[in-house]
Amino acid sequence: MIKNIIAIILFFSVSLYCGEIEKYKNVNLKQLFDELNQRIEKVPEVKRLNESDLKNDPRYFLKLKDVDKKARTKLLELGFDIMEIKDGYITGLIPSDLIGNISEKEYSIIEKKSIYQWSSENKDFPAADSAYHNYKETYDVLKDIASNNSNMVSLFSIGKSYEGRDIWCLRINTTEKGTTPSKKPGALLVGNHHSREHLSNEMVLLFAVYLLENKNDTEIKKYIDNLDIYIIPMLNPDGVEYDIATGSYRYWRKNTNKFSGTKVIGTDLNRNYDFRWCKEGASTSQSADTYCGPNVFSEPESQRLRDFMSSNKNIKTALTYHSYASLVLYPWGGLDEQVSDEKDRNVFIKHAGEMAKILGYEAEQSSDLYVATGDMADWAYDKLKVFAWTIELEGNGFYPGSDIISKAFEKNKKAGLYLLSITDNPYK
Repeated sequence: MIKNIIAIILFFSVSLYCGEIEKYKNVNLKQLFDELNQRIEKVPEVKRLNESDLKNDPRYFLKLKDVDKKARTKLLELGFDIMEIKDGYITGLIPSDLIGNISEKEYSIIEKKSIYQWSSENKDFPAADSAYHNYKETYDVLKDIASNNSNMVSLFSIGKSYEGRDIWCLRINTTEKGTTPSKKPGALLVGNHHSREHLSNEMVLLFAVYLLENKNDTEIKKYIDNLDIYIIPMLNPDGVEYDIATGSYRYWRKNTNKFSGTKVIGTDLNRNYDFRWCKEGASTSQSADTYCGPNVFSEPESQRLRDFMSSNKNIKTALTYHSYASLVLYPWGGLDEQVSDEKDRNVFIKHAGEMAKILGYEAEQSSDLYVATGDMADWAYDKLKVFAWTIELEGNGFYPGSDIISKAFEKNKKAGLYLLSITDNPYK
């Protein structure tokens, strides 16, 4: 094992694509967190915002007086991307061509600024985010741990993104390899539906490293021997790379579908699934961050996950990671009703509550915040009967800095293990 990993290059640097450098070899959690701590201590504070990057961005930041979930749902339909609900206020982003939709008769606008002005004043930007993993670094970690655990790990692509990037899946199974079907109960963990939620990639990627580093631990060995574990850290690689491509964050949420050359790009992948697609809480405006797409499953990324999950019918449980709200959510999100099957409803409520206790988060039905249709967890349960929960990670913004990674992971690895513990029989 090498003693020193080549330093993780800046998250946003153009040199990320230098494939000839082998950055990860025999990688383990200690090395990753040592690197993280060194960079937090040594990297001088930098202004992450390149002033020209958002100057021409047509979006506005709004702060509104909070009302109720029905009014929040309507905001989403009007093209308002809700970022935070806190202390009696709602904050979010909306394109300039849709801002007229927000009637001051219905909503009390407390603050209105261009995204450029708001971001210049905003304190969310960390000193440096080199500990986060971009697309290539994520693949390199996955490739390394797969190579070092070839008796139980497979690494394969579930298909291509809009721009042609592979969407990588790491599979842990002691008897079946690649895409060969398995009779073992399956668990799925997915990160980065939304581009700017980089912490979600870290939680899923580090969980893979953690499981294999501790594969001889009694509890973890039991899961590895008896389950079929699928890990997809970055479902939306194009959006992730777009968010960081200029060296400063773009607050990008969607993928990068260019819709035959239009200036407005992207679909919200978590509004594109086939559960009450493009009804409440989704926007039909292409410029909106909550745009549901031209049709259901219009996007390569959501199509790939649909096909993957549909072809692996042994998957019983799933976690899909987002940020930020410190919540464990369960269906329905796209319907302002409870799951009708009482037995299944109790499964969702019970295990959401247990994971929330582990994490120190709150558990609630997704639609208690607002109704949002086309959601992955809703679709997975409705069409495949997979018990899928959404974890909204902690933090004070989409870019909470590198020092949150280890703290969040210490809790989230336990929630991940809890999911594995119920996968053989979620009703227990």
